Formats: sequence, C-alpha cells, structure tokens
Amino acid sequence: MGSHGTFDNNQEVELSVTRIGEPTLVKPSEETERGLYFLSNLDQNIAVIVRTIYCFKSEEKGNEMAAEVIKDALSKVLVHYYPAAGRLTISSEGKLIVNCTNEGAVFVEAEANCDIKELGDHTKPDPITLGKLVYDTPGAKNILDIPPVVVQVTKFKCGGFVVGLGMNHNLFDGIAAMEFVSSWSRTARGLPLKVKPFLDRTILNARNPPVVEFSHNEFEEIEDISNTADLYKEEISYRSFCFTPEDLKNLKIKATADGGVQSCTTFEALSAFVWKARTESLKMKPDQKTKLLFAVDGRSRFEPNLPEGYCGNGIVLTNSICTAGEQVGNPLSFTVKLVHDSVKMVTDDYMRSAIDYFEVTRARPSLSSTLLITTWSKLSFHANDFGWGEPLMSGPVALPEKEVILFLSHGEERKSVNVLLGLPVSAMNTFEELVKHI
Repeated sequence: MGSHGTFDNNQEVELSVTRIGEPTLVKPSEETERGLYFLSNLDQNIAVIVRTIYCFKSEEKGNEMAAEVIKDALSKVLVHYYPAAGRLTISSEGKLIVNCTNEGAVFVEAEANCDIKELGDHTKPDPITLGKLVYDTPGAKNILDIPPVVVQVTKFKCGGFVVGLGMNHNLFDGIAAMEFVSSWSRTARGLPLKVKPFLDRTILNARNPPVVEFSHNEFEEIEDISNTADLYKEEISYRSFCFTPEDLKNLKIKATADGGVQSCTTFEALSAFVWKARTESLKMKPDQKTKLLFAVDGRSRFEPNLPEGYCGNGIVLTNSICTAGEQVGNPLSFTVKLVHDSVKMVTDDYMRSAIDYFEVTRARPSLSSTLLITTWSKLSFHANDFGWGEPLMSGPVALPEKEVILFLSHGEERKSVNVLLGLPVSAMNTFEELVKHI
C-alpha cells in the first residue's frame, strides 16, 4: 500500500490480531486521591475517544518484555495522572465529571500474524486495519461506559510491537495527551517526569454570573441546502496528501499575491486552501453557507497563561463562516483573511466568553455544513521511547467524523504536512485536481 491511493483492501497481508487472555485493569502503583474530579467547560465539548498507534522495533532487543515493561510503567505514571484511572460520570449539574475510583486503565495483550513492516505505510488513517490494534470496549453504549485510558500491546512476528491507545478527549487534549505518553515512556526507561501534570481544572471555571460577550457562531446550525448529505451516501475515499516545504511556500505566495493579506502563517494558507478546495469539490450551491472550525491552543493566550503541564483541554474552538459563492468566486486571499481573523479573535476575553456560553446554553458545536480542521503537526508523537527507541511510525487510527480533516507533520525534520481527509469519490477526484495545481 503506497503513500497514496484510496484504502484498498488488496494488501498482501490481511492483518489478523489475536488477543491473549482477558483485558486486565492497571491501577496506580500507590494509593491516590478518591472522589469527584472537576472537568472544565472546555473539557465538556469533546466527548470522543482518540485512537492512536505507536509502532516499535529495535535491532537490539525483541518484544518479549514489551507488555510487562509498558504495563509496569503505566501503573507508576497513573499515580501522577490518577484521574485517568477513574471513570466518567454525570455530575449533579448534568455535566461530565470523573469519579476517581482508582479502578485503573484497561490493558490488553495481543499477537499479530505478520511482521510490523507488513502494516505498510500508515501516514493516513485506516480504520479497518489499524482499528485491530486498539481495543474497543465491548457493549459500550456511550462515552460513560468507556474507561478514559485503554491500552493494547500487540506483538508482531519480527520482534516489533505496537502500542495502541484509546484516550478520552474529555481528559486530555493533544498537548496533554503527548505529555502523558512522554511521562509514561520516560517512566518505562526509569527516568523522572519532565513535567508534572497540573491537575486543577477549576482555574477554568465559568464566571459567576456568566458573561457572554461574543456571538460564538461555532455552535450555529447551518442548513445543508446543497444536499451534501446525499453525496456522502457514495463510497467514501480516504486520502493523504503530502504538502512539501516547497508546496507550502507556493501556497503562501499564492495567498498573498493579490494584496488581500500582507502575510500569513503556513497554517492559515493551508487551512484556507483546503477549506476552499473542499467547498469546490462538494459542488456547494453559491448561497450555501459553509463554516470552518478549528482548535486554537489557549495555553499562552489565557491571562495569566495556563500553568506548565496543564493536564486538560486548553484548546478553544474558533470559527469562520461565509457562503460557497463568495469563497469560490474570490482569490485564495479572501479565505486566508477569514482564517487569519478567526485565529486573531481568540483572546482571553473570547475564551472566557466561550466557557460562560457553555455554562448558560450547554450547546455542542454543530458540524452541519462544517469543516473541522485539527492540527497535530505540532505534536511530538515520534519522540516517545519506551526503551525500544523512537517509534518507526505513529499517528491516528481513523478520522473521528466525516467533517474532520487532519494535519500531521511528516518526513525529514517534519517540515512537510500530511493532510488526511475522506470525501465522496467524485468529490475526491476534484480535490486531487485542485491539489495538483498549487
């Protein structure tokens, strides 16, 4: 399976994974605090399980001890991250909260029928194959039935192994999740934590009384007058497009060529291009409204900044809305300016207003006629060494929703960006043509 093309199922090897024994619970190695643990309003909105894999193979040592080492380190690191050993429940206010029961993370061992290299190139999500490497809680009806951290260690015939993680986004955003995995891998190598987790999320409490100063269109429900929903009944094609430093430079030149914007970041140029290309590919009607949502890391934008090691969601969704006609009819700089302005909008006032807005409305962001971009290109997936060296490969198993596009860093020095998306086949062909003409 090369680095392009749809996910076809004609791989040389049909990955078969056999679980060994029953799942076990890994408790913190020492007594930890019990009782209810507060989740902020920024944690409430993202009740999804994020599934990622880390593939390891060392020349020096095999995988005989892998499960044991990783399990042992997990019980030690959970002492610092004890809410992850608890279970989600609903508070008296009707919000998600963690009951710190000390039940533990779920741990599963498995064996695969092939060598790790036969997984092929997984720079793009492949839910069917890669999904076998992450344990799904059987019979779970909703997020409350799923433990916050689920770990599967799968050993391959060649001596390699994969750590598959299912982590609840209510407990960790990307940055917090990376810090957790980094602390866990350091513990496995007998090293102290680089950053101790800061667990008190009440610093992001809503104000009393709440003050909503902004319109928060991220929650707006947009009517799909273009019948895009019907398109999605077609076969969905998943692709990954690699934008090299050269491509990204060209995009930025294109984005600023007509003087509409003086300068822009790589993220702004790429997001604008992808949003516009997707609108064109889905052949939206000119008066169809389209919305872009993306997360901005608020850690350094809050006043005062969130403390180092803040273990929770420090991200805030920002948005931009325009009509398909405006977007397609204007040069790229039009969309770039929309993206730029929505990044600039995220100030301490805006974020506190978003926290208070949820307090008042309990609204969930709407994904109708929306593109949600999540950027993982700043996350250091590759830097985690459990004692078998850095991962050969790491990344997401699947895109969480059809409206989501993922940016991952790629290649030498991680200067390229891989854009992962799923589109109806007919729309994907158009999208691919537009990418060729950068």
